[in-house]
Amino acid sequence: CRCCAQGRRHGSILYSILRSEERALPPPGSAPRGCPCGSRRRVALRSPQVACKAASAVLVKTLRFVQNVPCFQELPLEEQLLLVRSCWAPLLLLGLAQDRVHLETVESAEPSMLQRILTARQQGERAPAPAPAPAPAPAPAPGRPHHGPHLPSAGDIQAIKGFLAKCWSLDISTKEYAYLKGTVLFNPDLPGLQCTQYIEGLQREAQQALNEHVRLIHRGDEARFAKLNVVLSLLRSINANVVAELFFRPIIGAVNMDDMLLEMLCAKL
Repeated sequence: CRCCAQGRRHGSILYSILRSEERALPPPGSAPRGCPCGSRRRVALRSPQVACKAASAVLVKTLRFVQNVPCFQELPLEEQLLLVRSCWAPLLLLGLAQDRVHLETVESAEPSMLQRILTARQQGERAPAPAPAPAPAPAPAPGRPHHGPHLPSAGDIQAIKGFLAKCWSLDISTKEYAYLKGTVLFNPDLPGLQCTQYIEGLQREAQQALNEHVRLIHRGDEARFAKLNVVLSLLRSINANVVAELFFRPIIGAVNMDDMLLEMLCAKL
């Protein structure tokens, strides 16, 4: 394909990613064991407007970063969209970690199992009256956490918070974030890709650049490269649907991320 034929016209990914990161980003400024029921509790953002605004800004910044990578620009639009659709959530989380966006959450007011049993028993003791057809539930007020079936669980939120805490504990630098983003972006294992060898080469270069940077800057920490790859493994355990529900549904409602990403990718951010 065209992208494979052009090869490395713009140089290594070391240059491409760092140049993109400089344009897109400003200067840099585990869960306890217990009852498994706790991980299934439903939670929401304490201040949805604040968190969703921060996440939206990071998403725009992230897609601007992606668009500014020359190696990415050489790919056909269909390939670009496949890559972005698959990695927007982990890229967003890396951006949230880099910008040190903290998440404050509250539990939803769902009844406990005991409350449900007692309520059902009380209702059974009363003489049942014909129930009218249920009215549709009112839409939640803007900015107020909703308690619908899509609300993320405490376990989902803990996974995201654990990822952020891991990044902050490592004090990841701007360059390291850039190489991690390059590794995530150029995923050759996606079905439907045509330029798999080219994309695989870009991912390999990103990992090599990260390894070389770590060996140069952190000579006394031989395990740092492995620790940074643990960050990538934590990302793989976080569902993109959870990220969309947490950061975008509370403000803009049901959202088709594919449509939104296509619109943003084709726009000049």
